[in-house]
Amino acid sequence: MLDLKAARLLPGGEVEDEEDIAVLEARDMLLARLLQYRAFKQSSIDLRALMEIAGRIAPRRVGMEPRFTQLLPEVEINISPDDLANLAARALEPRLPPVISVAHLHAARVSVREQAAILVDRLRRAGHSTFSALTRDCDTTLLVVARFLALLEIYRDGSVLFDQPVPLGELHVRWIGDDTSEFRHEIDEFDTTEIQEFRDQISGSDEFSSAASADVNTDEEVLDALESSDDDPSQ
Repeated sequence: MLDLKAARLLPGGEVEDEEDIAVLEARDMLLARLLQYRAFKQSSIDLRALMEIAGRIAPRRVGMEPRFTQLLPEVEINISPDDLANLAARALEPRLPPVISVAHLHAARVSVREQAAILVDRLRRAGHSTFSALTRDCDTTLLVVARFLALLEIYRDGSVLFDQPVPLGELHVRWIGDDTSEFRHEIDEFDTTEIQEFRDQISGSDEFSSAASADVNTDEEVLDALESSDDDPSQ
C-alpha cells in the first residue's frame, strides 16, 4: 500500500504491479461514494426532525408595540352615518355607459348672406354699435360666428369701421356706408362645417364667449338698445 501511494505522489514514480493500481482506484471510488451517502443520510435526518416539529409551530399573535401606536394618526369622520351611506350608494351604483353626442353632425344651416342683411339694417338705423349688442339675439355659438363672418364681409366692402381700444376688449362697429342704396356686395356663402371649424378656433376668445353666453333678446329689443346707445354721447 505504501508503494502504491508513493508511486502516485511522486512524479517519476513507477509501479511494478498494474493490478494494485486498479484495486487502489476502486477503493478511492468506493470511499467517495460512501462520503456522499453519509451527507445525504444526515440531510434526511435533519429534514425528518423539522417535519416532526412543524406541526407544533404557530405564529406569535401579539398586539402592536406601544412605541408604534403613537405613529398612527387618529381617524376623524366628519360626516353623519346617513351621508356616509349616500356616498357608499353612489360609489356602488352602476355607472352609465359613455354617450358620444352626434348633435354637431346635424347642426342647422346658417346663411352668412342673411346675417349680413340683418347687420346692415341694424347698423344703418343705429349708426354704430358693439359686437356684443349685434349678437345679443343669437341663441347659438354657430350663429354668433356666422354673424362675425358677415361683419367681416361688410368691412371688406368698406361699409363699416372697427374700433377696439383695449386688446381683447369690446369691439365697436361704426357704419360709414350709404344709408339709402341697397347693400349688394357679393358675399361668399360659407359651409356649415367651415363655420364650425372657425367657431372651434375662436371658442376661447372673451369677446365671443360673452356674446354666446349673453341673454337672447328679440330683434326689436336689440334695435331699441342700439338706438338708445346712439343717443348716449358717452358711447
